[in-house]
Amino acid sequence: MVIREKHHPQARIVDRQKMRGSEMTVRISVILIAALLTQPVPPPEQVVPLPNAHAHNDYRHNPPLLKALAHGFTSVEADVFLVGENLCVAHGAHEIRPDRTLRSLYLDPLRARAKKHKGRIYPGNRRFVLLIDFKSAAEPTYKKLHEILAEYSDLVTTFGPQGRQDKAVLVVVSGNRPLELMRSQKRRYAGYDGRLSDLNTTVPAHLIPMISDHWGRNFTWQGEGPMPQDQREKLKHIVKTAHDKGRLVRLWATPDQRSPARDALWHELLAAGVDLINTDDLEGLQTFLLEHGR
Repeated sequence: MVIREKHHPQARIVDRQKMRGSEMTVRISVILIAALLTQPVPPPEQVVPLPNAHAHNDYRHNPPLLKALAHGFTSVEADVFLVGENLCVAHGAHEIRPDRTLRSLYLDPLRARAKKHKGRIYPGNRRFVLLIDFKSAAEPTYKKLHEILAEYSDLVTTFGPQGRQDKAVLVVVSGNRPLELMRSQKRRYAGYDGRLSDLNTTVPAHLIPMISDHWGRNFTWQGEGPMPQDQREKLKHIVKTAHDKGRLVRLWATPDQRSPARDALWHELLAAGVDLINTDDLEGLQTFLLEHGR
């Protein structure tokens, strides 16, 4: 009687050993990948801070904040929802997790870093922006943010009766923003993210320290071919007007896929003096800015 190998007891043992070996290989691979994703952030002294680098939807990087810091970014963006007594960081309501809060992902690690480095996020670099995009209702979300930021007054820039007191982190509120509530406060721990419609406003820079807007809604050029002169002049006018009033400039939704067109547009943003270049590609923008001496 012939016993086929696949029914032989010894064959079953060999098959089980192979399966265990495959499972072990998968487990080792998962551990190695996890280790690579959680590499420690290089010391600030080993990173070149990039004043023009803004990490759009930073919380989607692994790990949030720390990866941006490892690439020298000086501005990061976090979307938040008010959930009970917490501000949870997420892009959509379905992504909310109770352990991913503004405190745990951003405020606590930024405070720890500032304490280690003489009150700064990068040695000798004064500006670091934490842009907080409200996804839930403006007033209750802002009231909770104000309450939380008051506990971090050693970390965040304060606006009060004594004027602006700069600290390690400038917090700017975007998304659903309660301008009148913020205007009414005697003491604030955040500024308001303006739009191009606010470019010529007389509202002081301590309330609106930044002007941000959608690139494609204001410019048709997407980096292909030479930039039309009228659009170049428009961009320069926006930057000059904002800077004359003491405001930063950020334009979002610019081309972000690696291409000559993206680099051409980034060139124009730098040439015009745009303060923060918006990207999801941390490595790409870091390489570009280092190559161009920024």
